[in-house]
Amino acid sequence: MSDEEHHFESKADAGASKTYPQQAGTIRKNGYIVIKGRPCKVVEVSTSKTGKHGHAKCHFVAIDIFTAKKLEDIVPSSHNCDVPHVNRTDYQLIDISEDGFVSLLTDNGNTKDDLKLPTDDSLLSQIKDGFGEGKDLVVSVMSAMGEEQICALKDIGPK
Repeated sequence: MSDEEHHFESKADAGASKTYPQQAGTIRKNGYIVIKGRPCKVVEVSTSKTGKHGHAKCHFVAIDIFTAKKLEDIVPSSHNCDVPHVNRTDYQLIDISEDGFVSLLTDNGNTKDDLKLPTDDSLLSQIKDGFGEGKDLVVSVMSAMGEEQICALKDIGPK
């Protein structure tokens, strides 16, 4: 047996799961849930009583945290739902390139250059105007299930 027969393609991933299971009956408003493969923030939960076939059902209304689309799902309350690991990180804005990418300063002094400007018009204009005025801006980046997006902006004063 030669080594060439045992070729495995390696992925640059630590193997950490993008989601974790949680019982549907324990998910509350303002929590997170995966609906149709998208990470969402729950805006409304209603639970129906057990019918003659057994399960109480949870009706979730949630908003996609990246696209702001409204999604709904109905799950038996005793079943598990996927809940995304959602992280929020603050970075200082260094530069905005012509092609719509931002250059951010991480906590350890490195730069992060793989994020695009947000699609939300008001946030986009706030970032561009503040940067144009030479203000020190800190952006909040929300990340979940392998996606990242700028979701908020803080002004920490002039440079």
